[in-house]
Amino acid sequence: MLERLSLRLRVFLFFALVAAGGVAAVAAGAWLGYRRLGEPEAFPAFVLAGAVGAFGILGLVAWVWLLFDENVARAIEALSARLRARAHADAGAPVEEARARYLGDLAPAAAAVSAKLSETRDALAQAVQRETTRLAQEKARLEALLADVPEGVLLCSPEHKIVFYNGQAAELIGRDHAPGLDRPVFDYLREAPIAHAYEWLLAAEEGDAASDLLCATVDEGRVLSARMRLLRLPEEEGGYPGYVLTLRDVTADLAVHARRERLLEEIFDRVRRPAANLQTVIGVMGPERAQGLDAALAGEVRALTAAITELGARYDEARADWWPMSETRARDLADGIAARLASQGIAAEVTADRLMLRCDAFEIVALVSRLAQRLAEKGRGEALGIAIAADPPGAAIALSWQGEPLAVAELDRWLEEPLEVGLADVTGRAVLRTHGTECWPEAAIGGRAGLFLPLRHARPSVAPPHPAPRSATYDFDLLSRARPAAIAERRLTDLTYVVFDTETTGLMPSRGDEIVQIAAVRCVNGRRIEGETFESLVNPGRSIPPAATAVHRVTDEMVAGAPPIAEVGRRFHRFAAGAVLVAHNAPFDLAFLNRHEAEIGHRFDHPVLDTVLLSAIVFGQHEKHTLDALAERLGIAIPEHARHTAMGDTLATAEAFLKLLPMLRARGMETFGEVIAEAKRHGRILRDLN
Repeated sequence: MLERLSLRLRVFLFFALVAAGGVAAVAAGAWLGYRRLGEPEAFPAFVLAGAVGAFGILGLVAWVWLLFDENVARAIEALSARLRARAHADAGAPVEEARARYLGDLAPAAAAVSAKLSETRDALAQAVQRETTRLAQEKARLEALLADVPEGVLLCSPEHKIVFYNGQAAELIGRDHAPGLDRPVFDYLREAPIAHAYEWLLAAEEGDAASDLLCATVDEGRVLSARMRLLRLPEEEGGYPGYVLTLRDVTADLAVHARRERLLEEIFDRVRRPAANLQTVIGVMGPERAQGLDAALAGEVRALTAAITELGARYDEARADWWPMSETRARDLADGIAARLASQGIAAEVTADRLMLRCDAFEIVALVSRLAQRLAEKGRGEALGIAIAADPPGAAIALSWQGEPLAVAELDRWLEEPLEVGLADVTGRAVLRTHGTECWPEAAIGGRAGLFLPLRHARPSVAPPHPAPRSATYDFDLLSRARPAAIAERRLTDLTYVVFDTETTGLMPSRGDEIVQIAAVRCVNGRRIEGETFESLVNPGRSIPPAATAVHRVTDEMVAGAPPIAEVGRRFHRFAAGAVLVAHNAPFDLAFLNRHEAEIGHRFDHPVLDTVLLSAIVFGQHEKHTLDALAERLGIAIPEHARHTAMGDTLATAEAFLKLLPMLRARGMETFGEVIAEAKRHGRILRDLN
């Protein structure tokens, strides 16, 4: 019945009830006092009347306040939190009209506004999507192009923080740990060469100057050839510019060139000594010692010949290493040969195994095509077949035909011919020398003769089971971000966050429970970076109770070969360097990490935000603040198979955290310090949870 009354009438009834109750309490007190008027001591009667009236009014007010708090204050608070979630976090949780049933038409009106907002937002999103489809396609093409640029590309802010990196850069500098947006580039590359090049470019008078430099990775000391160019934006006014680094791994090139230099030094040394000995022998030669000197001379000649032969072979082998070559699919090479022969009117069956060959594909195609052309001209092109097959430790190209074998002298003449018009220096023999190989005829077997050309470098071409596409990762807003020195003064949107979760053997780290799995993701500039994740099983050094396995599904067999917490903790600490740690019930997870700080070698003294406390700030302490309850309020779906897994809970926490951020700002909390100050008021919730 009350639910059908208007809100104004209900508020009036609240106050009418207070007034009526107050009058009734005073009347009851007066009546009791009146009954005692005839007694000898009348004053206590009035005291009794006042006390009864006062306690009656106090009890009435308390009861009315409880009703008001439950049906009005809390209902309004819950209603405003849901509206804020819908407005700022685009959460899909509906407005609870039943809870606000005593607020008259407020709940239905709020539900209507929320539905209209969602409808308008959906319509706007569709319009924006239609208008930006072309831009999205161009952006995707640009990202694909940047991801497959042959060189690694880094874009860094004036503070040397990474703003952009492509897939090649990630492979070059992040083999041990992946690079991250808003991370210092000096976490991956040695500081001195980059800092010096940047200072030189800042001081250079040429506005478009570039600097070539050699730098090394921090972990493995691999040498990278780099080129730095400043990125001066039109809107910059007096500030320091960012810069672009293009990277290429030259470690192997330097090693090969060093081997060549050592080989040349050895050649000169080993040839110089026999030549000097020969000169000495010839200088002292006389008629009476001719026979002995002839023997000595013959020995030195043999030694010189052997040295030259050996060193020449080693030089040819080394030349195959340093000559610029690339990996080519054997089937692509076969297609090139077949296309070249078809253009020359030569019919041939060309086959290839699934191999990756390290060779100069253009030269090999030209050589094999020339040999096939000469065979056809000499009448040996009948039933010509060309096969590229594995020939451990490398591969081999075999040309076969029906008929007589080829003479070695004739093959030698063909190999001395230039392969292409205008390329007189590129002969078949030169191609063989470049690849450190030979080509020879084989006798007819079963009526078929052939030519055999081995290739030294080959490996099976096996597609990875889950190929990871290379992608370009970037956030250009980081270029112009202002960074106050004190973290408390920094805006929430300007911080980098690492959201993490752990799975454990139990709930009591003080009694020996340990971490069995840890996962984390990085959030920069209000979004989660897809490629920047951390996930690892951990060997706890003890058995996992069946009750714990039933929750997170991690078994003893799964962690038997996993690294210990000391190694995983170091990797996680590095992943989280310079970021704010975020977790749901953070004290629980950090307690397991803190007790191993001595083994890990690092302290987890990062700034911390707890989504339990953030939920209490936004939705009020009276609500439930479990991860499931928070996800439900924010419209986040947690798949059942991902619940209570480290990565599944981490992704849910990250999504909830990113939706809570705009809601915190809507309540006037813009900086990290303001959020921490407000969170301290809700610390009792964490004490109750733990």
